[in-house]
Amino acid sequence: MLQNLDLTKILILDIETVPQYPSFDEVPDKWQHLWTKKSATLRKADGESESDVYPRAGIYAEFGKIVCISCGFFSSSGRSYQFRVKSFYGNDEVKLLSDFNYMLERHFSDPGNSLCAHNGKEFDYPYIARRCLLNGLEIPSLLDIAGKKPWEISLLDTMELWKFGDYKSYTSLELLAASFGIPTPKDDIDGSMVWKVYWQEQDVERIMTYCQKDVVTVAQLLLKFRNESLLNDEQILFV
Repeated sequence: MLQNLDLTKILILDIETVPQYPSFDEVPDKWQHLWTKKSATLRKADGESESDVYPRAGIYAEFGKIVCISCGFFSSSGRSYQFRVKSFYGNDEVKLLSDFNYMLERHFSDPGNSLCAHNGKEFDYPYIARRCLLNGLEIPSLLDIAGKKPWEISLLDTMELWKFGDYKSYTSLELLAASFGIPTPKDDIDGSMVWKVYWQEQDVERIMTYCQKDVVTVAQLLLKFRNESLLNDEQILFV
């Protein structure tokens, strides 16, 4: 599976997002009203208030913001690979998006290059594109898919690949990692804790480390999809 792919032409990425405000009480009145309408389904399912479900606002590009984009790429080293990981993170979303977009356009805009993420088509890719527009930034060419034909879109998704056409199936990265014997990336925090680590602990470095682990796990998963050996610690470089 995927033997036809050149791994050195794939940029693997993962994003971490948080609500735009520390709590619902600090959200401006207009946006409180909009959140009340947007969160109706969440509240109906769990029997909670607008304030209770506000920590989940980060999943929506209109109510959240990106605090980290981690990415990684393969390079050949003799008969084995090296995998380099870099992160763009911090409180300034415009800066991290601008820096990420610059890197993407400079190093991964050539024909034949692709992006890869787990559940990327449902979350990471559209979220980055939406936040670029909302911040007045150009969408990177690889993510600007409006009007493109299906074969012109270079976006890979390991969850979609695992579905093998089964539209009703959702499989988490954690479950796939366990199934393939890949060391779990969930040994510190999980996605539900990111808002607290950011707004209450103010520890964006911890979020970055968590995000990088997911990128490495997606890279390992691609190798398993190709029936290749996992990367060892010496092959993974953080830059």
